[in-house]
Amino acid sequence: MKVTEHLERAKGKTLFSFEVLPPLKGENIRSLFDHIDPLMEFKPPFIDVTYHREEFVFKKRPNGLLEKITTKKRPGTVAICAAIQNHYKVDTVPHILCGGFSKEETENALIELQFLGIDNVLALQGDAIKNEGRFIPHPLGHHYASELVQQIVQQNSGRYLDEDLQNPQPSGFCIGVAGYPEKHFGSPNLKTDLKYLKHKVDLGANYIVTQMFFDNGRFFEFVKNCRENGINVPIIPGIKPITTKTQISVLPTVFHIDIPEALAEAVEKCKDNAAAKQVGIEWAIQQSKELMSFGVPTLHFYSMGKSDPIYGIAKALF
Repeated sequence: MKVTEHLERAKGKTLFSFEVLPPLKGENIRSLFDHIDPLMEFKPPFIDVTYHREEFVFKKRPNGLLEKITTKKRPGTVAICAAIQNHYKVDTVPHILCGGFSKEETENALIELQFLGIDNVLALQGDAIKNEGRFIPHPLGHHYASELVQQIVQQNSGRYLDEDLQNPQPSGFCIGVAGYPEKHFGSPNLKTDLKYLKHKVDLGANYIVTQMFFDNGRFFEFVKNCRENGINVPIIPGIKPITTKTQISVLPTVFHIDIPEALAEAVEKCKDNAAAKQVGIEWAIQQSKELMSFGVPTLHFYSMGKSDPIYGIAKALF
């Protein structure tokens, strides 16, 4: 079932969803299920599965040539989505990236997802890999998420890269895209960022999931600006609880977001990470309650591979 259909069936009730990371190379599916199992108590209608590009370094060989060595690789998102849907009978939302993929590889992934009966995708540009200072697209791929959205929309209409394909079957993907209450770091200002977001929606994106934020005022203003600019698709807030003391300095650097002064001060006063995690959980609970009162369609949690903080928050809300 499509994400938008789940939202319609909820009839205004706020749903619970979360995002999982594919396990690292060498781990098996049980490690992922152990993460998901506790959260199924809250009946998520869908689970997002991220895609992380493989990371690599170049090592100098004795002959002086450089050899590309993969340092981190995760199992395929398509396979993990299939495993989750089979095991839990719940819909999944695989993340589809521009970075690291050609248009043909993207099409092949979409064909596999369609074959497996997966109805949803989240179309993203993706991050730059660690050894690159900025995002560099695949030479035969997409530069921007809007281009990726356009390819998916075309496939939904039965148009594939091979124009001579016989009896092409249209796909029916519900397309999610990312929104940034504090603007994407690559945009010069919020107005420009909203223009790019509207372009993705005008191309055919069906809903928006936001980057994490800790100040609900930023989200409320973002929704207001979206509506005033003709962006009328559902907007799902992304929530991430603070779990360690260092995150108040790391998260702003990595995700280009602000930490409210009150939250930063409360975490700084904590004697250890256990205390900081409790502060983060309590902040997220209050944040979520206010968002539910606002009428958000879903609370979407970024678990970062740790289910216990999300469980504590969901237990207080659902």
